[in-house]
Amino acid sequence: MLPAGLLVSAPASGTGKTTVTLGLLAALRARGFAVQPFKSGPDYIDPAFHTAAAARVSVNLDSWAMRSEMLDGLVGVSKGADLVIAEGAMGLFDGVAQTGETGSGASADIAARMGWPVILVLDVSGQAQSAAAIALGFAAMRTDVKLAGVVLNKVASSRHEALVRDGMDRAGVRVFGALPRQASIALPERHLGLVQADELPKLQAFMLKVGTFVAEHVDLDAVIAAAMPTRVGGVAVSMKTPAERIALARDVAFSFVYPHLIDAWRKDGATILPFSPLADEAPDDSAGVCWLPGGYPELHAGRLAAASNFREGLRAFAQTRAVHGECGGYMALGAGLVTADGTRHEMTGLLGLETSFEKRRMHMGYRLAETLAGTPGYAAGAWLRGHEFHYAAIVNQPDAALARVVDATGTEVTETGSWRSFASGGRVTGTFFHLIAEAT
Repeated sequence: MLPAGLLVSAPASGTGKTTVTLGLLAALRARGFAVQPFKSGPDYIDPAFHTAAAARVSVNLDSWAMRSEMLDGLVGVSKGADLVIAEGAMGLFDGVAQTGETGSGASADIAARMGWPVILVLDVSGQAQSAAAIALGFAAMRTDVKLAGVVLNKVASSRHEALVRDGMDRAGVRVFGALPRQASIALPERHLGLVQADELPKLQAFMLKVGTFVAEHVDLDAVIAAAMPTRVGGVAVSMKTPAERIALARDVAFSFVYPHLIDAWRKDGATILPFSPLADEAPDDSAGVCWLPGGYPELHAGRLAAASNFREGLRAFAQTRAVHGECGGYMALGAGLVTADGTRHEMTGLLGLETSFEKRRMHMGYRLAETLAGTPGYAAGAWLRGHEFHYAAIVNQPDAALARVVDATGTEVTETGSWRSFASGGRVTGTFFHLIAEAT
């Protein structure tokens, strides 16, 4: 039997839902609860913080990219926990215009499917009783999504709190708590969002602080009581394993790997062999495939350019076996990377790709790809769903296109990925989108 759950969401990004989620996870863990975290949508950074707060691996759930049986199977990781706390992405109802496998990608899709009531985090700075109208609108938007109540954030004073609570009382909306402005618990940010959990000094001290803060201002007993039984649950759906032994780049430059992907490979019998390019390590020679995930290679381009053992080892590996890179990993497979200050750093040169961050331009959104050439685990003609999020510009891409790629509206995108093969049997492929699931 799976535990009851709740989904923490908000009207928009930047309202404090990650702080509330982390605080709930840390505070409940401090009480002795085993809490299973989830993240709605394609995100790597928030789940890493969830994992640190809950001491259980946070798993992504995505209604646009994942089939219903995959969603139901992934929720099964909560077995044995006392409670589920999921965090939404953007605003509760924000998704794409055209539905994917099971929905639009909105957090509301996940709440509705799983039966988890929503705790809405409201930034009430600059308003008082009017905040209740926002809460009522969210409660009425979808009949299959239940609003459990709200947490008020950025409350200026006790008088301000009383006025907001008055509006909520009149509207019949439950208030679980009110958080005063507290700059010291804000997570640091940079151009792609929050700094990664592994990069934050004194991470557990921060979790203790945010957990104490939320416990002091939120009624945890009421939160626990508001959770509803998880409606679904199933057997984990497997994904095709690229090889029996997979060399996986893993450090702060290459950390963006979905837990469900690695778990699926392991359940299919694969052995994961991590190595660190930043530590100048080469992929394990016993592996059949090398996988370079996304991350922040642009922040470590100088170190990667100087990592001769990594570069030479990867080049030797690629002569006879498959190498695949996603986003940051794809850039590292290219010939060169220009950082924001205009400096070009030599990469591995396994592909001709040249990328630049000198003039940043956001590329973000869901991607549906039909492979034109084989990739690790998939033959040409496979349909894959993923997500792209980066600021790099392509300066040169001389190699053959790897896939025909469209966004969620069906509009073709220019980031097709690329590939190159070697006479000795090796094959190098790369994409800017991160694989989430196979498409039906």
